[in-house]
Amino acid sequence: MLHSNAALPLGALKQYIQGTAFNSPEHAAIIASSKERSRDYGLHAVDAPDYTTLHQGALGQLREDNHFLFQHAVPVMETLYEQIANTHSMVILTARSGTILHSLGDLDFLEKAAQVALAPGAEWSERCKGTNAIGTALKEGQPIVVHGDQHYLKANQFLTCSCTPIFDPHGTVIGALDVTGDHRSYHQHTMALARMSAQMIENHMFADVFPTEVRIHFHARPEFLGTLMEGIAVFTNDGRFLSANRSAQFQFGLSVNALKAHTFSSLFDLAVSQFHDRVREARGQAFRLSLSNGVNVCCKSDLQFPATFNAMNFADAHAAPAEPSPPREKPAAYKAPLSSLRYLDTGDPQIAAVIHKLRIIQGRDIPVMILGETGTGKDLLAQAIHNDSARAHKNFVSVNCASIPESLIESELFGYEEGAFTGAKRKGSTGKILFANGGTLFLDEIGDMPLHLQARLLRVLQERKVSPLGSGREVDVDVAVVCATNKNLKEMIAQGTFREDLYYRLNGLVVKLPALRERQDLDVVTRKILNSVCTAEQNIGLSPEVMALFRHYAWPGNFRQMFNLLRTAVVMAECAQDIQVEHLPDDFLDEVNAQRTSGKPLHAQPNTEAWQTTCATTVSPPAGSLVLENVAIDTMAQALRTAKGNVSVAAKILGVSRNTIYRKKAQLPSDVWG
Repeated sequence: MLHSNAALPLGALKQYIQGTAFNSPEHAAIIASSKERSRDYGLHAVDAPDYTTLHQGALGQLREDNHFLFQHAVPVMETLYEQIANTHSMVILTARSGTILHSLGDLDFLEKAAQVALAPGAEWSERCKGTNAIGTALKEGQPIVVHGDQHYLKANQFLTCSCTPIFDPHGTVIGALDVTGDHRSYHQHTMALARMSAQMIENHMFADVFPTEVRIHFHARPEFLGTLMEGIAVFTNDGRFLSANRSAQFQFGLSVNALKAHTFSSLFDLAVSQFHDRVREARGQAFRLSLSNGVNVCCKSDLQFPATFNAMNFADAHAAPAEPSPPREKPAAYKAPLSSLRYLDTGDPQIAAVIHKLRIIQGRDIPVMILGETGTGKDLLAQAIHNDSARAHKNFVSVNCASIPESLIESELFGYEEGAFTGAKRKGSTGKILFANGGTLFLDEIGDMPLHLQARLLRVLQERKVSPLGSGREVDVDVAVVCATNKNLKEMIAQGTFREDLYYRLNGLVVKLPALRERQDLDVVTRKILNSVCTAEQNIGLSPEVMALFRHYAWPGNFRQMFNLLRTAVVMAECAQDIQVEHLPDDFLDEVNAQRTSGKPLHAQPNTEAWQTTCATTVSPPAGSLVLENVAIDTMAQALRTAKGNVSVAAKILGVSRNTIYRKKAQLPSDVWG
């Protein structure tokens, strides 16, 4: 509920954050309407819980479809869970359909929640579960608490749930954030925590969707700037309204739809040109403006002005003047360019947390150190950091410190003058560092840099000057530095092979990329890599047998290994619609056979015995393949029963093509066809 009163007392805004009061007349009316809808859906209060959940492949696809929401929500969920840990509760993120995307919770309560299918892949819409906080909040478009017997289904009445919709920056419901716990331990502040967390997610989305537009942060009380209580309104450079967060809507007294009829001038009672002047004069400090409703607010704006040419910024007086930085193209709200941070976020919570940290430091000139095994995508992450930065229109220069001969790395990095050494190019060489000027320098395998060059690199980073070989002059350089390594640099420091002062200069923010075997989005990344190695004419999938094998394999070579394996398998599959076990390279199957022989699993799984059986049967055709065939048939049969015989739905659940199921039709039980 938005308020249009001119005064903005703190209590009113707190009430806005809290939402509709629990057990108020308004709350009771919402519950009554929801229960009436539940009856209309044909549900009965005594119905048993519906345990139907999406297959892992379908859940991975749903997370990919909602990756914009997922990447911003997961880090906030982790913070929220830390605040409610050990209270017999869980935190839940859903898509706009009410299907659970991700959850965190106390182990004892997760077991109880599983009894009513309160788990990823389960749908909690009103149509499916009747009155419940998730479904009702999404249906009503507002926060709601559903406590105990207010749930329509008796099976759910041991729960108390506090749920709030999450709105995207355009004012559309994109999902929901819910805190669910035992009804005996409900706390009145739980909804406030959920709402504040949802608002934090929404504010993060604003920064991502509107990176270059005019964003105004404001509040009547200056101490609330930079907090969740601040309003954020976004405009084009000429003053056309684009969007506003919940707090801004409250302060304006207007919804997003109503605000679309306004401009900057009509909302702030000030011409856009005058506002630009105020921002310039403020030089990053807060300043006062008046809303059209008469309320005085304290404002800050990240409005950027074109860079101007200053000859003093250049070491070489004959160098061409730098062109003003072109405005970056606005990213689409839900579709990212190749190798952007958003593109790399495919549903794994660890990756989402890494990206969240990187977004926090964007534009702060903080060096980034990426840790991780070989093949985990450190180079892709470094490129994405550059692509999403204000330096994206300048060069991204990658230097692999392990692949350049030690005799050449100094000249490659720092450049050289003509005649600096025998074999030097005519007119010399600029060097990687100077070539990256204004952009990003990526130092891959930094642990392999020779010790004597580490001192020179440290001096460059400290003084921001480069002296090419054979030159008596120094050239100013401005680079963002990202480095990566799979080595333990602290151990190297102890051994005297890596400089401690350089280490602390490079590790402003250290992030670690998980190995492929540790990620929860294997189905998604496998599909993306498969699509990348297929031609436009090919429509090749993975058989359930192969996908099962992939899920239990350790992937010592990570993404690099998977890419090469799938590229080979696609060729071997030729005209087949799905990659089968026989299409996989022999060396890969030999590794799995070696694991089976040794009895040591490459990748620990909850059901190690089942995995051993899978290994034995999968890679020892033809006799062993019969056992795995039975597993595949049973899996297909269960999916068809769940889908009531609908092959298209079953194929979507399994993440395979319909033809894969039709090829097994003769082997499937007759009762699966509905």
